[in-house]
Amino acid sequence: MKHLLPLIYVDAVAKAGSIRKAAETLAITSTALNRRILAMEEELGVPIFERLGRGVRLTTAGEILIDHIRGQITDMARVKSQIADLSGERRGHVSIACSQALLPYFLPRQIAIYRGEHPAVTFGVLLRDRASAEQALVDFSADLVLVFEPIRMLEFQNLLNIRQPLHAVMAAEHPLANQEAVRLRECLRYPVALPTANFGVRHLLEAAVRRTSLRLDPVVISDSFEFLRSHAIAENIIAFQIPIGLPTPSEHLGVVSRLVDTRDVPPGLLYFGQLRGRALPVAAARFAQQMMAHFQERFECD
Repeated sequence: MKHLLPLIYVDAVAKAGSIRKAAETLAITSTALNRRILAMEEELGVPIFERLGRGVRLTTAGEILIDHIRGQITDMARVKSQIADLSGERRGHVSIACSQALLPYFLPRQIAIYRGEHPAVTFGVLLRDRASAEQALVDFSADLVLVFEPIRMLEFQNLLNIRQPLHAVMAAEHPLANQEAVRLRECLRYPVALPTANFGVRHLLEAAVRRTSLRLDPVVISDSFEFLRSHAIAENIIAFQIPIGLPTPSEHLGVVSRLVDTRDVPPGLLYFGQLRGRALPVAAARFAQQMMAHFQERFECD
């Protein structure tokens, strides 16, 4: 919408931290973009950006304005989606912020299913850890959040809690691979690879060992679950993951996962939700319904 262009320009500059970089993204000249910003500042009577040596940053007035701008842009996207629905089209954009476990398997499948029915809908997928996921909702960069064991979610409206018991991931020839389930003490008799401390899986393990005399002494630590899973095969050691982040046997031959006894490590929770009080665009709301139906069919949910 043309009337939103000045707002879109300000938002782009705020995200880029530079008029020149934002101009490249918007495919206009930096001179023209700067004129637009100056005109808006003149209209408001206050600077929106503080000019720095190597970029710009929002002033206090600019921070107030950017919250309004992002709300306006989001509301217009919702209205356009609803209008498209009236004509029988399903258009729009869905943005999701999620934990790393959702990226390799679950979300690609769910997005493919939805776009199979509504190919005009586009998607954005943002990797956010359990500490920063909420901010993606607050600044309207995400419509929906799927995050495992979040630290705090004050602005979060919960749609569903999905129970996720911990699994030990190992090569098919590992000594524990012939068991249907494993005890944590059995796993820790072997070398283990763990995610870094900011991940919910690590939080579950640390909470579990604090209740025992066991110790976590990883031989490998990484912030990539893909790497940890691959290294479990390469060195025949044990890594850990939640079910939603596990491949099917046909997707990753040579890897097996075994449930870690819930007496040792209680299941964690995957939180699915949106910004509190926000009316979602139609496409995002319909995609949320699809995922909730899938979660309730496949997992234990609250």
